[in-house]
Amino acid sequence: MKTLKYEEVYLADYRTFNEAYGNIENFIESVYNEKRLHSKIGYLPPIEYEETLSLYSVA
Repeated sequence: MKTLKYEEVYLADYRTFNEAYGNIENFIESVYNEKRLHSKIGYLPPIEYEETLSLYSVA
């Protein structure tokens, strides 16, 4: 949650709860999950990591 606070919440000035909710949801989907690298999963964004897992999974 530190990343969310420092990279989104502390930098924004929300006027309403709905505005905050929408901006935070957008941050999680477009930045945190698609672009930001995560050391615990080999410095990949979660979307890419899940894609690599699906290549190795057996149905």
